Formats: sequence, C-alpha cells, structure tokens
Amino acid sequence: MIPIRSVTITALASAVLATTLTGCQFGAAEQDTSPIVIAVDLELSGSAAPAGKAYQRALELKRDQLNASGALGARKIELKVKDNRSDASESLRNVNDFSNDSQVSALIMGGCNECAVGAVRTINEKKLPTVALAPTSAVASPVADRRYVFKLAPNAVDSAAALTGELRRRGIRKVAVLNSEDSYGREGLAALRSELVKADIRLVSDQGIKATETEVGQPVRTLAERDPQALIVWTPPEQAMLAASAAQQAKFKGSLFFDAAAAGDLFLGASTRSTERATLIFTQTMVIDDVIATTPAKAARLQWFQDYTARFGGYNGFSSFAADAVQLIADAELRAGGQPGEPGRDGLRDVLETSQLDGLSGPIRMTPDNHSGLMPQALTTLVARGGRWRLAG
Repeated sequence: MIPIRSVTITALASAVLATTLTGCQFGAAEQDTSPIVIAVDLELSGSAAPAGKAYQRALELKRDQLNASGALGARKIELKVKDNRSDASESLRNVNDFSNDSQVSALIMGGCNECAVGAVRTINEKKLPTVALAPTSAVASPVADRRYVFKLAPNAVDSAAALTGELRRRGIRKVAVLNSEDSYGREGLAALRSELVKADIRLVSDQGIKATETEVGQPVRTLAERDPQALIVWTPPEQAMLAASAAQQAKFKGSLFFDAAAAGDLFLGASTRSTERATLIFTQTMVIDDVIATTPAKAARLQWFQDYTARFGGYNGFSSFAADAVQLIADAELRAGGQPGEPGRDGLRDVLETSQLDGLSGPIRMTPDNHSGLMPQALTTLVARGGRWRLAG
C-alpha cells in the first residue's frame, strides 16, 4: 500500500480548514478526543459488489487522509463496515444494528436503491443521519418523509437534461433507449422522454432489461433494427459495457450515449473497441487529469484522482461520492459540536441539511427542501478515446 504523500496531507488540511471549517475553534478549554464513528452499509458481495468495493476503497482512503491531515483536531474517523450482500433485507438488518449502536454518529449506504429506500422508515424512527450513494430520487424525496436521509449521486433528471443537450448539439434527431428495469432505470426513461420531447428528438423505441441481466444481445439488436442515430444506454456499468459490445456485433453505425449510472472504471478494458467515441455524462473527477487545476477545488480533485490511482492502480468514477460523504459528515460534526460528545444525531442532521461543499464530485448543496446535494453543473460530457474516458471537446 502506497503511503499518503506529505504534500497531499498538507494540501488537504489547508483546503478543508479554509473551505469547510471556518469558524471552528480547536483551542477550547476541553479538547474533544472522541472518535467520529461512521457506520457503512455496502454491497461487498453479490451482484453489486464491484461498485461496493470501489466505495469501500474510497471511504478508507478518505478516512486515512482526514485522520492524517490534522483537520479534525484531536479526533479521528472510525468506519464500521458491514456487507449487505446486495440484498435489501440484509441491509435493513445492518441498519437496525447500526442505529442501536450509541457510538455511531451517522451512516453511509452504498449504491443499492432498494436498500436505501427500504431503510427509510427505520432511519427516521431511529434518527440516524444517513448519506446514501444510491441514485434514485425516492432515496431522498419527499423530504418530509426523509428527514434523516440525504443523497449523494447524480440525479436522473439532471443526467437526462445534460444528455439531451449533447444530442441536440450534435444534431441527432432519432434515438433508442436501453434501460435497466429498476427504480433508477424507469425514472431515467421517464426523464429522457420528457427532455426528448422538449428538444424535438424522436424516441423510436425503448427496451427494458433486468438490472442483473447478462444477455443483452437481443434487446440491443431489436433497438438497432429501428435505425436510430443514437443508442442511449441507461444501465449499471457492467451492462453498459455488454450493450456496447452487442451494438458492435449488431453492426450498429450510430452513436452510443451512457447515463451517469454507467460510469465505473476509468479504463474501458476489453470494451475498448466497442466503446470508442462513446459519450458518457458524468462528473469531471473521472477525467480530472485532463483539466487545468485553476481553483483549489479542482486541485483537490486532481490530488484525489492521483492518490486513488496510486494506491489502487486504477480509478473508479463512483469513488468521489463516497469520499464526499465522509467529508460531509466530518464537517457537520465539527460545525455542530460544542462540548466533547456533542452534537448528537439531531444536531448532526440539522447541519447536514444546510451543508455546502465544493466536493471531489463537484458542487454539493443541501437544503431543507432538497436532500439530494449534487448540483446539475457537476455533470459534464466525456468521450471514450484510446481505451479510457476523456473530457469532450
């Protein structure tokens, strides 16, 4: 394991103190040395394990960075991790256990939509502040029924708007859609339909597939036969790569477009040929080494990209959301704290609800009316070139 470079520690400490901890004072009469205990419910086995393990790596790296930076004063972050086996029932058992643990300040949940939505009632009843990395809007909306739940992932409506804007810019007038038949896939299809109508782009056909389906050849061929100018793939990463290969085998001549949920590893591996020139809507962090670091936030994103790549040998686009979740919780603890042992879960929830962060994923803003913090401008257009994602243009 590659140690964190001292320059990284210094940069992170300066950035965190300057941008998120203004007004916090560490010179109080009694210094708080209590740990900040964050519970973590992830998909570390089962169908969603690849994303879950990427989240775990990011959480551990961010924990190590913050603990080494000195930005938390005498406090340290501790992670308590449980595997939900990609199963909503197991996840609910984990959430119950965590909520009854008085040491736990907050909870981070992984990318499983059903897990997060299924745990909402328990989270609210136990008053456990939770940041979920699952993308469906039902995770954090309606806010009145999700007081303790916050979401940190791309929103379907924002992704659909950005994707449709790129279609219009390229003069594409006829598209087909392959979407996963889960809550996020159905939400995405509805959002796309609305945006396509506004842009006067015709949806010639759509096909839904189970979120765990590994045979996508037939639905892709069916869509390709409608001769669309572009095929939009709104699925998890593994299915998106399978769909790209199937489109190549079907001799599809149009353009491939991927929603943010299809992001995963930076390098496209075996799918390099089939994804060449494909378009992905995602955050800049995936390609931050293409971006000139003209602001402290961009410099922090570049440093994160380099540190993650150095430690793990590659990069996963979803990692930044997990790291930002740790940062949000740590900042909220420090902003809300008074005497050692405070602020408690209610105080932490109240601060999370008004959190603002120029995060690794992009600008994040939580409000009492909106618990889904990733701003639309965090999304940008990426293009596959030479086996990896690059900034478009």
